[in-house]
Amino acid sequence: MTRAYPGVALHTTLYDLPGTFPEFGSVDVQPMPINRWPMLRKHHRLALPWLAGAVSNSPIVHADVMLASSSGWAHGIRTTGRKVVYCHAPARWLYQTDRYAGPVEGTAMRSRAVTGAVRMLGPRLRDWDQHAAESADRYLVNSTVVQRAVAEVYGIQAEVLPPPPANLFAEGEAEPVVGVSEPFVLCVARLLPYKNVAQVIEAVGQIPGLNLVVVGDGPERARLEEQAARVGHTLLAGRVADAQLRWLYENCTGLVAASYEDFGLTPLEAAAFGKPTAALRDGGYLDTVIEGVSGMFFDEPTVGGIADAVSLLVARRWDAPAIGAHAELFSEERFIRRLHAVVEEELARV
Repeated sequence: MTRAYPGVALHTTLYDLPGTFPEFGSVDVQPMPINRWPMLRKHHRLALPWLAGAVSNSPIVHADVMLASSSGWAHGIRTTGRKVVYCHAPARWLYQTDRYAGPVEGTAMRSRAVTGAVRMLGPRLRDWDQHAAESADRYLVNSTVVQRAVAEVYGIQAEVLPPPPANLFAEGEAEPVVGVSEPFVLCVARLLPYKNVAQVIEAVGQIPGLNLVVVGDGPERARLEEQAARVGHTLLAGRVADAQLRWLYENCTGLVAASYEDFGLTPLEAAAFGKPTAALRDGGYLDTVIEGVSGMFFDEPTVGGIADAVSLLVARRWDAPAIGAHAELFSEERFIRRLHAVVEEELARV
């Protein structure tokens, strides 16, 4: 979106430049007053009780058309003009709390905190969320599953506009990652409970001669590192540079995508390198994986189901050019062209 409209201000609740993508350093980011609290910048989930008020009381954005990229708060930002919401999902923590937070047993402090906060604040926040959705003039969504969720939660009929993967990302330099043993499959996911990385580690650990590299960071990292040490044949690489991720995609046998996703982005990144995906038959993956062409599905994120699918994936010979052609259907140029058209249509209504 910022490349579609260079130079336009980006308004947001919290902004921690060292903790996000460095490309935002060249964007005119204008955070809200709540951003003055360093603790909330570093641990945004702690801000949950205050974010609705922070958004509602933030300065009004003066614009003929405002684009709101939202998965929970941005659709509530006030504007003097037309409001177009690009919805990644109705707030998962609010409407799918158990899946988002994960199990609350044992020492899962984050899970208990999220679940407790939603239990106390849920009715008020759902009311706020409904009014925020009603303030939009137009809704766009990233996948058919989110289209159904928006209709169910808000009663709004939205247009599906899939976001682009990093197709151009496949054309840069590649830097090897130290410690990787080949052959390997790749899992790219934030380390959160609903990403099901634990099941992927166990599943790949059952396949003789195959290794796993996990790219991503998050609250589950310490627990997953203990699991990986026990299972073996697993490297938790954490966050990696683009050149390193490019090398991993180039050299992997395929991708494993077992999380509950509203848009299945990583299979398209893998497809840009001609690599297939073993994906959960759910959510956004139904839009971004073509069974038998760019990958295959497993029906449940169980260890056995994932292991069976990955075993079949690595044993099969795939058509890399056909996989790459599938990724090209989700280009950035197509996304920007449609976004510009939507904004022009809304400008005509001002």
